[in-house]
Formats: sequence, structure tokens, C-alpha cells
Amino acid sequence: MTTAQDVRAPAPGPSFWIAQSRVRLRTLILLRWLAVIGQTAAVLFVRYGLDVEFPFEWALAAIGASVALNLGLIATRRSQELAKEWEAAALLAYDSVQLAVLLALSGGLQNPFVFLFIAPVAVSATILRPTVTAMLAALTFICVGVISVWRFPLPWPQGAAFELPQLYQLGIAAAVLVGLGFTSVYAWRVAAEEERLNIALAAVQAVLAREQTLSALGGLAAAAAHELGTPLATIHLVAKEMAREAGPDDPHAEDFHLLVTQSERCRAILGQLSAMRDRGDVMVQRAPIRVLLEEVVGPHEGLGPEIHIDAAGEGPLEVKRMPEIVHALGGFVENAVGFANARVDIEARWDAASVEITVRDDGPGFSGAILSRLGEPYLTERDREGAAGGLGLGFFISKTLLERTGATLEVRNRRPPNQGAMVKARWERTSIEAPSL
Repeated sequence: MTTAQDVRAPAPGPSFWIAQSRVRLRTLILLRWLAVIGQTAAVLFVRYGLDVEFPFEWALAAIGASVALNLGLIATRRSQELAKEWEAAALLAYDSVQLAVLLALSGGLQNPFVFLFIAPVAVSATILRPTVTAMLAALTFICVGVISVWRFPLPWPQGAAFELPQLYQLGIAAAVLVGLGFTSVYAWRVAAEEERLNIALAAVQAVLAREQTLSALGGLAAAAAHELGTPLATIHLVAKEMAREAGPDDPHAEDFHLLVTQSERCRAILGQLSAMRDRGDVMVQRAPIRVLLEEVVGPHEGLGPEIHIDAAGEGPLEVKRMPEIVHALGGFVENAVGFANARVDIEARWDAASVEITVRDDGPGFSGAILSRLGEPYLTERDREGAAGGLGLGFFISKTLLERTGATLEVRNRRPPNQGAMVKARWERTSIEAPSL
């Protein structure tokens, strides 16, 4: 089972100039069109709706530059392809600078739209590396500083003037910078967690596909044995007739005898495969719950701690032998064996409504720091030290697989005077019980 110790640090990524971002050019182009529409509407409303004088032509020129950039990208690049990291960074940097130009033409920090500086940095935090986002944030800080000094007055109706106190403008600048930092860190954390979860879920799918493939191999071998049985029987019969008709001095007599013995050997192998199918049908499709637990425990016996199985409930119970359950319970047993001092208990209890399978060990138990985070795809080095071992991706895979079968999971430490950890999986009986024959 994969544990947190199996998770390696990612290899150094490609250089900034060839690395791919996680966004298509089409998305960046669409976001800029939205910005162009909003900026154009705001500029036209201020100039003609409010009849306020300001550098209107220069503002339209800045917006026109964005239109020209989008048209150039559409004409020269395929919008479906992923943008390179430097391209995405350059486009977002342009958006920050273009916004700074518009704000400088319309009041600088006094313009209420100054908080739009947060948008490019937030987008960068979700699609680019933190170092690139930090550089974009630094550029945005510079833009905020520049428009706080060099700016046109805030557009205001003629005959009136509006000027915010310098201290208040500094407060706005500080608010923008804090918003940039908070939003970028928050967006980066969310994007990083989503990426890690996607990688972990891909690992779950790979494990499940492997288990299902192994389960299907028995049926495939049995089908091959059935199909090969008839032609092999014909070969065996013809070989025996040829060996019988060959005289003792026939130079091919030894070859005929060898052909008979080898065809008999092939028939024996096919018979074994057919017998494995007859036995395997029960194992693949259904099994008494104790047999299922013995199969789960088998690979871990003799590795140190004693493993005890206790299965009891209302009447006999045969369960569906799902690859998800076999792999997940095997992972829990592996972790229990790795942490136990002397004993691991596997307990199955069932009644007319539910089925519970519990795995207990007598080890140190879960630390408080790790207990609240168990089931996350990966745990940090600090978490692993607190747990005295690895409990990362493997535990996540087991938890996800069991939940796919309809189980609910309870993970906690055993109550004093007992010590150790306990993992309990509970199903509705109808979801796990094999249908009657």
C-alpha cells in the first residue's frame, strides 16, 4: 500500500520559457474581452452619462490596445492550446499595467475601481507557480505606488472638486496590497489542494483498475482454456493414432510419442485453468465474510504482530468480493501491522441492517495533529513525524475506495485502558451482501 513515505518531492519543473501553464489562451482572451467591455462601459458612462471631463481619448486608446492585443492573439495563435507560463505571466502583467494606466487617467488611488488590481494576481495564483505570482504581485505593488504619485484628478462634475486626504489614500493603497496578498495566497492554496486531490484520485483510479484487471484475468484464462480444449483434444487423438500406426523401426515414432505426451501435458494445464475458474467464480463474485478477511490478512501474516480474526453476527453472511473492499481493508491491515506492538484484531459484526468491519492495533495510536487530517491525499513531513510513520496517499486511497462501495468510516484512537488505533467501516447490509443463489 502506498503511504506518505512513498510520496516523493516532484522533480524540478521545466524552465520558465518552456513550461506550460494550466490555462488555455482562450480563457485569457475571454477574460480580457470582459475587461474591455466593462472598461468601455465605465468610460462612456462617466464621459457622456455624467458629463464629466477627463482624458477620454487616452482612456479609449488604452482600451484599444487591449482590443488590438486580443485580435493579434486570435490571428496568430490557436486559442485551444495551453499558454506557456511566460506567455500567461506576460498577458497578466499587461492587464495590470493597462489597468494602472486607466486609473492614472481617472484619479489614481482615489478611483474606486482600484481594487480591480486584485484580479490579475488572483488569476495568476491559480494557474502559475508561486514565484511567478510573486513577481506579478511585485509589479502590481509598483503600479499602485506609481499611480499614487502620477495621476490626473478624479473625474468630477464641473464647478466641484473632490480630493481625498493623503492619509486616506495611503489606507486605500494598504488595503489593496493586503487584498492582493490575501487573495493570491488563498487562490494558490485552493488551486494546490485541487491539483493534489486530482493526482490522488488518479492514483485511486489506477489502483482500482489494477484490481479489476487482476479479477478479470481468471475469467479470461478460463475462457481461453474452454476454447482451446476441443482443438487440443483433436491434436491429441491424431497424435495417438499416428503413434499407434508407426512401427518400432519408424524414424518418426519417437516424435509421435513426444507429441502425445506434450498434448497430454497441455490438456492437464487447461484442466487446471478450468478448475481455477470453478474455484475463482466464488472468490471473484462472493465469499463468506471470514474467508474475505482471511484473504485480506494473508499477505500480512508473519510480519511481526499476531493477527486475529473474529467474525460473528446474525446468521451466515456472504459478501460481494469487490476489489475496492479487498484493497482498502488490506491497506488498513498493512498500516495496523506497521504500527502494532504485538497484536492486530480484525473484527466483523453484522445484523439484519448493517455490517461493520473493525481493524484495531495495540500501537501508539494516532497523534492529535494527524488524527484530524487523516484521509487527506498527502501529509507533510511534520505530520509524518507526529505519526511515527507514513499515513498519506495510501490511507486516502483506502478511504476513497470504501466510500465508493457505500461505506462510512470511523477513525479514532482506542479508549483507555486500551491503546492503539481503530478504523471501523460500516455498510448497509444490502449494499455489501451477495445476492442469494
